[in-house]
Amino acid sequence: MSLSAVASRPGLLTKAPAKARTELAQGALALFVLLFFVFLAAPIVIVVIISFSPQSHVGFPLTGLSLKWYFRIWEYGPFIASMITSTKLAFASAFCGALVAVPAALGLARSNSPIAAALVTFLISPLSIPAVVLGFALLYYLSWMGFGVSFAALLISHTVIAIPYMLRTVLAGYRALGPTCEEAARSLGAGPWRCFWHVTLPLIRPSIFAGALFAILISFDNLPLSFFFGNASTNTLPVVMLSYLQNQFDPAIAAIGTVQMGLALVLLIIVERIYGLKALSAA
Repeated sequence: MSLSAVASRPGLLTKAPAKARTELAQGALALFVLLFFVFLAAPIVIVVIISFSPQSHVGFPLTGLSLKWYFRIWEYGPFIASMITSTKLAFASAFCGALVAVPAALGLARSNSPIAAALVTFLISPLSIPAVVLGFALLYYLSWMGFGVSFAALLISHTVIAIPYMLRTVLAGYRALGPTCEEAARSLGAGPWRCFWHVTLPLIRPSIFAGALFAILISFDNLPLSFFFGNASTNTLPVVMLSYLQNQFDPAIAAIGTVQMGLALVLLIIVERIYGLKALSAA
């Protein structure tokens, strides 16, 4: 293109630098996102790598590869006992949380009254309270009620944490549905219970599943509440891991942490196979 043509079209002089600045900004953003994900993933990757260390202390880089610390998990009885306790507690608290959160969500989702908004805020409030403060308060309250330090107290405290996660997901999913499906079922003669069982429940099931998944993962990894209510027979895995770290510092903790991440990954894969993550994100 001749100089006279460029001079006659001055917009060309400004478009090229603008395009270059846009490409530079996009490249910088992509680099920032990449570094951010590396920053988040690097500690997890290092923990997994250290779990295969043959050394009796945590060190990096590795001098070899070994599965001895995974065998240590099975040899150390408290790890297995606490993992079983944590698994039972996680699923039981998610179930109990659903018994409270699902009816509450169905009753409050389409109400515009200030009382309904206050009840939703109250049920979600455990998320805004520091876990240590909540555990300390529940310890006094449940001890006054006669539960003491027991599995029942653990279950109640973890259910209190599970309810907000269940409620938020079911509220969002139920509000997104709208009343048309239930109104159609009612107009065809379905009663309240039949309408709930055959129409509402199948539609909100992905939301319940998503809330239960959050509740299970939060319960399985919860330390502050479990620390207040666990005893020798009901200690959860995070409490046993903390006690183990106080006495010895070896890659067995990295191995049990890797097992925890593996269990969470397996749970996510199961959910993906049943509903798909797109259905859960839509809920």
